[in-house]
Amino acid sequence: MPKNNEITRLTPHGSMDVLSQLEVSQLRKGSQDDALYQTFRRCALAVLNVDSHTDDAREVLEQHQDFEIRVVQQERGVKLEIENAPRSAYVDGHIMVGIQEQLFAVLRDISYVKNKIASNQIFDTGSSEGITNVVFHILRNARVLVPEVDPDLVVCWGGHSISREEYDYSKQVGYQLGLRSLNICTGCGPGAMKGPMKGAAIGHNKQRVRRRRYVGLTEPGIIAAESPNPIVNELVILPDIEKRLEAFVRSGHGIVVFPGGVGTAEEVLYILGILLNPQNTHIPFPLILTGPESARSYFEQIDAFITLTLGKAAREYYTIIIDDPEKVAREMAAGLESVRNFRREHADAYYFNWILKIEHPFQLPFEPTHDNVAALDLSREQPLHMLAANLRRVFSAIVSGNVKADGILQIEQQGPFKICGDAEIMASLDALLHAFVENQRMKVPGKAYTPCYQLEQR
Repeated sequence: MPKNNEITRLTPHGSMDVLSQLEVSQLRKGSQDDALYQTFRRCALAVLNVDSHTDDAREVLEQHQDFEIRVVQQERGVKLEIENAPRSAYVDGHIMVGIQEQLFAVLRDISYVKNKIASNQIFDTGSSEGITNVVFHILRNARVLVPEVDPDLVVCWGGHSISREEYDYSKQVGYQLGLRSLNICTGCGPGAMKGPMKGAAIGHNKQRVRRRRYVGLTEPGIIAAESPNPIVNELVILPDIEKRLEAFVRSGHGIVVFPGGVGTAEEVLYILGILLNPQNTHIPFPLILTGPESARSYFEQIDAFITLTLGKAAREYYTIIIDDPEKVAREMAAGLESVRNFRREHADAYYFNWILKIEHPFQLPFEPTHDNVAALDLSREQPLHMLAANLRRVFSAIVSGNVKADGILQIEQQGPFKICGDAEIMASLDALLHAFVENQRMKVPGKAYTPCYQLEQR
């Protein structure tokens, strides 16, 4: 292990182009772009803080106040200089190769968004098509979009704070998917994001799959609370949660949802809001909710909440499978065959779902301030897919108040978010959130949970 204040120097690993002198200077502490450096530092610390047992982003930063990372430009390219990194990233004094690859993925994405996206007028982030174009270019730059390959990327959503039984079940599902040569994409963190990748790795090995893809999609606000697991071999940092969610559904071909908390509920509402859009009803998109027998009540609660808020029509877009990993994998494989046939018939790319209509409200970054949360329309006097969009924002705000440094600070300074809506919707939401708290799905086990929200009826 390196001693305190000892500097570790790394040369590039993974998919990263060289940086210019300007790009290097932007990523220096104390520069005019110090906010960019701080974002880079937070994301790099999260990558190095492997196997962390906290989901509090501010706690991570406070524990490693002396951590520093510098980008050094040399004639032969860039190097990273790291000081006071978490010891868990090292093996016999050397940072693990997988973590080195993830570090340079962070550098690649943050630099690319700053210099090729944010300052380029060709990207119209004021339009829906422009935002989709941004997501496409970020994924393409990260080499996530692979042409001339049949649909095989299964997105797995689920909580970072789950029971051992639920984690083992997610591994079994991943194993069955891997046996069918399907690749995995998750939010890249622990729990139900790590389990499917771990299981798929064994299945891939048994089938001698050559191109094994374990794609992790995250964003700067959440990465410190959910450090990337070391199985991830394709890490992408999207600028915000909305572009991260769009990246999932544009690059993935089907979705498996494991038990989770508010973050998982947010993801489910996002995809249902999109599929409920009348322009998308003809597009095949396999969506399976699954868990062990002990998670049956969890999915019954989710199902009841969806039915009450979005109606019975929303239930047509997903299947619930309890305690049967093999059936999950078989049905997903059959669903991907339907996706393949549809894409071929409509001349849509296998690697990026251009046809799927995602409306602007689903793409605009939602800033979870107290005023913005209180102003959300949680009534049935709007199209169902727009109600889904606003419910998604509710859960996004709770995620922020639970684990993101800025959100935690807001709650400390101004008290809990006030969430107002129709009485029936609020009652159902209260029951669901209460179940999350009771089953320790809000925070990692062992910590008392103080709600960052307050529900009120309009």
